[in-house]
Amino acid sequence: MVKHMIIWKMKDELADKAAKAAQIKAALEGLVGKIEGLLEMRILTEGLPSSAGDLMMDSLFESQAALDAYQENPLHKEVAVGLVRPAVSARLSFDYTV
Repeated sequence: MVKHMIIWKMKDELADKAAKAAQIKAALEGLVGKIEGLLEMRILTEGLPSSAGDLMMDSLFESQAALDAYQENPLHKEVAVGLVRPAVSARLSFDYTV
């Protein structure tokens, strides 16, 4: 299995960061059961003040091949391109085998 984690920094100019974060959370967590190989998806929106980012994605995939397929899946791309990317200014990822 593969863990895929991302930390995003939201754009400062967003009018309502909390509302946008909730929208991103619902959209990404809603992909579970719709994309083969995606086992778990958890989006954290309430970090401590010491956090460097505003959102964290913690996801679990069956394999590296499943993660690769997820990256190209149209459902994922719709959320990533249409919702996440316009709202974030920075992205860091970390993948590892479980």
